[in-house]
Amino acid sequence: MNNLIQLSVFIENRKGKLRGVTNVLASAGIDIRALSIAETQDFGVLRLIVNNPDLAYDKLRENGLVVKKTNVLAVEVDDRPGGLDNVLKVLDENNINIEYMYAFVEKKSDKALLVMRFDDMNKALDILTKNNISVVESKKIYEL
Repeated sequence: MNNLIQLSVFIENRKGKLRGVTNVLASAGIDIRALSIAETQDFGVLRLIVNNPDLAYDKLRENGLVVKKTNVLAVEVDDRPGGLDNVLKVLDENNINIEYMYAFVEKKSDKALLVMRFDDMNKALDILTKNNISVVESKKIYEL
């Protein structure tokens, strides 16, 4: 399976806490490729795709942050009206549940990339591949 690693960092929903995370990453020379924040009144979950997830994980933990590694897929989608709907149709028709997703645009392409977490990652990868939906290799994401 594609081994794209997402880091989930649990942070207090207070002034300066997000910058604390970005400062640790910047100081270590780590580049953020994509991010998403889900928040509650008191805490947030910062989901990150970075160019060096192992180093980022170590540096964040060294700085007292709670961080978790998760496998996700980066799915290439035509950056046009209906591009996302075409992918979701295939997943829906094959009873694949998406736990969450967020998007970013690839700089050198006319494609958008969706970072997706599924309840059954292997089945999702199989269905996407069988339906000619491109799943981007982690190496390509890390080198963007």
